[in-house]
Amino acid sequence: MKFALAVGLPVRSRNLLLLIFLVLGSRLRAQDLVSSAESLLSDLTDIQCDNKMRQQAVRDLFARMGASETEITDRSYRKVTNVVLEVPGTTNERIIIGAHYDKSRIGCGAIDNWTGIVILAHLYRTIRAAHPNKNFVFVAFGREEEGLLGSKAMLESIPKEERRNYCAMVNLDSFGMARPQALENVSTAKLVELARKVAKENDIPFAFGTVATAGADSDPFRFKGIPALTLHGLASRYHQVIHTPADTEAEVDLGSVYLGYRFALRLVAHLDKCDCSDLR
Repeated sequence: MKFALAVGLPVRSRNLLLLIFLVLGSRLRAQDLVSSAESLLSDLTDIQCDNKMRQQAVRDLFARMGASETEITDRSYRKVTNVVLEVPGTTNERIIIGAHYDKSRIGCGAIDNWTGIVILAHLYRTIRAAHPNKNFVFVAFGREEEGLLGSKAMLESIPKEERRNYCAMVNLDSFGMARPQALENVSTAKLVELARKVAKENDIPFAFGTVATAGADSDPFRFKGIPALTLHGLASRYHQVIHTPADTEAEVDLGSVYLGYRFALRLVAHLDKCDCSDLR
């Protein structure tokens, strides 16, 4: 694994800690809420390359983040099982943060998408301790590689009359090669613009673009009116790694993953204080 410790990355750390403390209103010391690069590294290296074992690996990871056995729920549908954890807020508004835990048949699935799962788990740890305003639903989706089965099943399980309470869905898919980026053609325009604004205000390296053949777990939600955004950290040579034997932990750059976590945390803090109607 490439260890590019994110000490020199242009993120205003003190400002981030203050933002989380003020926006999420934690009683804990703000610096205790933000995961270190070293803690992400430990979880990135603890990767399960067998698809049959990845669901349990996800449960184990969330347990290390402080979740109890009863807080980690396996939600099984006809063709797929998602791992779901909820952090209650003080309103009826909800935000979904998701990442798929399955991998393709080739490679270890380190970048695609154990990196996204690790970021998801560490976001859970931070948000859980910070007592957010909105209700947060953290979901590790199953069988994304077979046609977005996990995200489709979750979307279909939400009653139509309740979908207005879902302010946003943020999908984390494949980090570890470059700066955080928004995948525009599978994302809602307002969320892409918000992500760009958050990055600019905080001097975080950020980019956005499209991949013509892309599909992502954000799609089922945005197609049904829930604003959704896919974030990734891939480089232009991603096709040499993703869905190949090269997708192992040796290809993962910690600096990219850690910056993805810090950016996602910034974005989530902003979403928590947004009015739902402003995102549609």
